Amino acid sequence: MKKIVTLFAFVSFLAFSSCTTTEEYYDGEDYDTVGTTYENQIGHNFSSSNDYSFGFNFPQRLVESDVVLVYRYDGDDNSGRPVWQALPETYYFSDGTRDFSFKYIFTRDYVDVYLDGNNRSTISADYRLNQFFRIVVVPADFAASVDTSNYNEVMSTLKISDTQIQKVKL
Repeated sequence: MKKIVTLFAFVSFLAFSSCTTTEEYYDGEDYDTVGTTYENQIGHNFSSSNDYSFGFNFPQRLVESDVVLVYRYDGDDNSGRPVWQALPETYYFSDGTRDFSFKYIFTRDYVDVYLDGNNRSTISADYRLNQFFRIVVVPADFAASVDTSNYNEVMSTLKISDTQIQKVKL
């Protein structure tokens, strides 16, 4: 009986001592959160021929705890700065019913971005043609700690500048 209790205590010790994390913080700075951002080089056209969607295969498989955020370029603000809208993004008719939405799904291997709506062929060309997207891959715990609807806050917190964004062909 004594051996069983000793064995149980030893196994418990190993189990609890292995539950540690190694966050890298120095002077209040986080040095181990890594984010990657991709942007399509050429504007994407949503049409019936591509089922109003496009896919992007990640260059390397994401780790299980990664989260994908997608933003659509929505023009420039009054100061000339680009505005990036977080997906999903929904547009409504004047009577309040839904017209269409930009949505996405992702796995560890790819992300699919698509237009969802009742009659996608009637969506204005301003929303279907020459669309640019930024796909941001971040750790899940990072996504839970920042306002992911605010593209500028995400990029600022990740310390990723526009020059570090990887241009890709979708």
